[in-house]
Amino acid sequence: MNFREKGEGQVWYWTTFTADCGPEFRGRLSNHGPMAAEAMIRHGHGDGVQHWLDWYVRRLEPFPSGLAPIGADWREGLGDPRRIADWTRRLEREVAERPWPVVLNQWWPRLLPGITAGATHGVIRVGHAVRVLLTDGDSPARVAELAHGLAYWAARWRPVSRPAALAEDGFENPDVAPFGTETLADGLAAIPRVAHPDGGFDSWLERIGDVPGWDDALLAVSIPREPESARDWLAHLVDVATIRYLWRGHGDAIMLVHSVTAPHAVWRILPALDRRWWQPSALAAWIAVAALTAVYTPPTPADAELLPRVATGGEAAQEAFARAADHADEHVIKFADSALDVYDRTHDPQALAAVYRAAALIRPVTG
Repeated sequence: MNFREKGEGQVWYWTTFTADCGPEFRGRLSNHGPMAAEAMIRHGHGDGVQHWLDWYVRRLEPFPSGLAPIGADWREGLGDPRRIADWTRRLEREVAERPWPVVLNQWWPRLLPGITAGATHGVIRVGHAVRVLLTDGDSPARVAELAHGLAYWAARWRPVSRPAALAEDGFENPDVAPFGTETLADGLAAIPRVAHPDGGFDSWLERIGDVPGWDDALLAVSIPREPESARDWLAHLVDVATIRYLWRGHGDAIMLVHSVTAPHAVWRILPALDRRWWQPSALAAWIAVAALTAVYTPPTPADAELLPRVATGGEAAQEAFARAADHADEHVIKFADSALDVYDRTHDPQALAAVYRAAALIRPVTG
């Protein structure tokens, strides 16, 4: 694959990369290629994407074969990873026949309860695709990438246990969203920890509802009813999760990255959604962050002496992303992409320090 020759406009890659490679490899690892490459291009590191993809693509596997078309019985195919190809063909057809925002708004409420699909990589991949579509405009390749993200989400769809008050229509009725009194920082701190987790993330999702205090913790925060306020609340969730990573990322450096990138993906997608979905989207993002927090947060914060100290102002943000690009791990790149948004919004140097912390905790790419 020649990245530049296959490009479209400003060095692009969606078509060949997603058509040739499956969304997973080595069992359950997610294909981060489209997401990390988009982030690198967005932050001015497009010249390095060819080399990065040449390395990354060697890890990937061919796109899988399908079983049967997804039709009117689509609900039966939700959460069936054997049907990733079937879901992809269904969503590719839909975005070819209708405007992509129409397709997104139809499938969003269907997929939202299963936001943890693929350890949240489904919604994260959709978030990168939507950002491109909103900022750079439509093209067949960009719309096809959205279809791939939605399809991966559908194939790995898995709901998370939540309180009875939210179980029936918490993603549709704003009157049943959490209205507790805890701040987001205190709410995350109060999430009960899953002691000594074994198995993968999905195996713990099946049991997380049995963890004492789980339901109460989900209801302890307050998600605003008004869409604009819900959007601001969601942005603050990303801010808090980013700073929390600086202090707690050592619990599982890779998995806790998603406690930032998943809600950030939802926040990015909001402008493309009907405003009635903004508060339910904030709720889904909160549940996803809470689940990741419960499973992977360590019992004690890092020693302050171990944390990086960074300069602010000037080129500090660009330098932080350059550190992530040089590190080259896909999770560090995507985390930096989110953390720079947090820094731009809050001017909190801890957001940039969190990028360096992720780079220190996660093994860098060599070769």
